[in-house]
Amino acid sequence: MARRPLPRILSSGTASLARGRDFARTAADSATDVLHPLLVIGRGLRILASAGRRKWAETPKDKRGPALFLAAACVLVVALVPYGPLLALITLMAAAAWQGRDRSPVKTGPSDAETERLGSLYEALVPYFSIPEDPNPLFAHGGDWDQAFSGYEFDEAGRVTRLRIRYPAYFTDGEAPSRARIESLLHAKSGRGREYRFDWDEEGNQLDLSVLAALPTGIAAQPFVTSPGETVLGFTDAGGVQRTLPVVEGDEPRDVPPVIWRTGPRSTEPHLLAVGQPSSGTSTLLRSIALQALRHGGDVLVVEGGGTGEYACLSGRTGVLAVECGPTGALATLEWAAHETERRLIAGHRARETGRPAPEDTRRPLWILLDQPSVLAHLAVAEGHPDPLGQLQVPLRHGRAAHITVVVAEQFDHLELLNDAVWQHTRARVVLGPAAIQQIADVLGLPPHTTPPAQVPPGRGYARLGTGPVHRLQVPATPDPYDDATPAAHRQAVLELLPARRASGAGDHLTPGKPLPGHQPPAQAQAPAMDSAEIPEVPAEAP
Repeated sequence: MARRPLPRILSSGTASLARGRDFARTAADSATDVLHPLLVIGRGLRILASAGRRKWAETPKDKRGPALFLAAACVLVVALVPYGPLLALITLMAAAAWQGRDRSPVKTGPSDAETERLGSLYEALVPYFSIPEDPNPLFAHGGDWDQAFSGYEFDEAGRVTRLRIRYPAYFTDGEAPSRARIESLLHAKSGRGREYRFDWDEEGNQLDLSVLAALPTGIAAQPFVTSPGETVLGFTDAGGVQRTLPVVEGDEPRDVPPVIWRTGPRSTEPHLLAVGQPSSGTSTLLRSIALQALRHGGDVLVVEGGGTGEYACLSGRTGVLAVECGPTGALATLEWAAHETERRLIAGHRARETGRPAPEDTRRPLWILLDQPSVLAHLAVAEGHPDPLGQLQVPLRHGRAAHITVVVAEQFDHLELLNDAVWQHTRARVVLGPAAIQQIADVLGLPPHTTPPAQVPPGRGYARLGTGPVHRLQVPATPDPYDDATPAAHRQAVLELLPARRASGAGDHLTPGKPLPGHQPPAQAQAPAMDSAEIPEVPAEAP
C-alpha cells in the first residue's frame, strides 16, 4: 500500500519550526554577546557577596559590634566626600568585574603526557633522520624535540591529531621506500585504528601528519547535480578537490566534495578499471555509473561474469540495450559493440568529409559495463569459444572518438587474466575494499598518501584519474533493489532512479536505444515481470 503524503500544514510546519529554532538561537547568541559585561559584573557581585557572608560567619560574636561601627563610619565618610558615592560605585563594579572574569586556564603547551608522547616519537625517529657524520644533528638521542616538532595538536585521549616534523635536508625523501618507513613508524607510534595523511614538502624539508575524519557512508544514490559527461564516482576529502555537490544524507542536506570522472571525446581518461575484493563494492560502483548514464540519456550494455543477477533491475529498462550473463551472449554483445564502434567512426568521418554534423545516433553515449569478465573468458575457453575480452580492443582504442565508454570491474585474484588493451586504455582507476599498499600502487600507479583504515566499509577505497593525485573514495550506496539484506531506504532510492520499462517489440535494428537482435538476456539476469507502476514500495525500516 502506497504511502499518503503528509498534509501541507504538517509538511511545511517542520521547516517553519526549524527556522524558528534557528532565529531563537541567533537571538540568544546576540543577547549573550550584548549582555556579557553585565553577566560578568553580576557573577562578580555574587562572588563578593558570598565572600562577605563567609567573612561575617567567621567573625567572633564579640567583635561583630565594632566591625559594624567601623563599616558605618566608612559609609559615612564616603557619603560626605565629594564624588564619594560615585567613586565607591565605580570601585565596586571594577572589583566585581575582576572577580567575575573568566578564570579558565589557558593552555600554553603540551601536558606531561603529551610531552612524553612527543618525546617518544622524537626518539623513534632518531635512527631514520640522523647520520654519524652530522656535526649538529637535528635528531639525536636525548635531544630536544622542540626544534623538530611544531604545530602539534592532540585529541581528548592525548593522541596526536596533527604534527609538523622538520627533518634534515640529507634525508632521502624522494625515495618511496624511505618515505614508507617513516609513514609506517608514525602510524604505529601515533596510534592505530585511525587514518593518517602524510604531506611531504621536499623543498622545505617538512612532513605534515594529520588524522583524517571518516568519509560519509550514508549517502545513497540520488540525482547528482552534474552535467552530461560528468560521472560521480564517490566522495572524498574536502582538501582533495575544489568542488562540492549538494546531496541528501538521510534527511539532512549537506555539501560534500566529489570525485568527478569526465568522459567524452575530449576526455583524457575515457575508460575506467575498478578492482577490489569480493563484497568490496565494485558492483555498487557499476550500478551507480549505470544509473547516472541512463539519467543523462545514454545507452548501457551490461556484461555480468559473476552470474549472481545483481543487475537484473536494469533488464528491460529504457536505455538498457542488454544484460548478459553467459559467455555466448557476452561474446555476441561485445561483437556488436565492436561493430557499433566501427559504424560510428565511419559515419562520423563521412559526415566531416561532407561538412555536415555527425548523425545523432553516433553522438549518443554508449556505456559498456563489464563485471568480472575473466569468469566469462574462462568459461568461453572451456567451451571452445573465443575470448570475449578480445572484442574489447576496438571500443577501448577508438571509444573516445565514438562516444563509447568502457568500465571494467575485476577482482585482485583475476587481474592477470585481463589483456594488455584493458590495462593500456583504462586510465581512470579505482581500488575498493581492503588491500595492501603495494596492491594499491600496482593498480593506481602511485601509493596513497594515507594509511588504510582499520575497518573498511563497502564502497570504500581509492581513486586516481589519469596522472592526477590519489583520492580517498566512498562510493554512494547503490545496492541491488531486489536484495532484502540491504537497507530499505537505499533500495527505495535506487528504484526511484530506474527508468521506465521498455515497451515490448521496440524494434530490432542495430541502432542505439534498441535491443540487440537475435538473443535475449539469460533467465538468471531477467528482472521480475512487473511494470514500474507495479513495483511495490520498499517499506521504511523501523527507527
